[in-house]
Amino acid sequence: MFVIGYFLSALATVLNYALVFYMWIVIARAVLSWVNPDPYNPIVRFIHNVTEPVLYRVRRWLPLGRTGIDFSPLIVLLIIIFLRTFLVNSLVRLAARLL
Repeated sequence: MFVIGYFLSALATVLNYALVFYMWIVIARAVLSWVNPDPYNPIVRFIHNVTEPVLYRVRRWLPLGRTGIDFSPLIVLLIIIFLRTFLVNSLVRLAARLL
């Protein structure tokens, strides 16, 4: 059973790092929305291409109305925080029980 415990521990660590990395990319996307970046810059295009599929799904779900403020990055950040708190910690505790 210790192999499954180590696997779950490694999975929790990788998932935590991936969620933190994606969280910083979403924050960078929000900061870039405040300025007028060059849309042909490869870094700006990468950030846009990585975050747009998730932000688009959240935008479809949110009733924005006519406020003009995009709350989708905030909702995605809250979802990431929830996943890090619930899912990663659950995997760590499950892995600790199996070790």
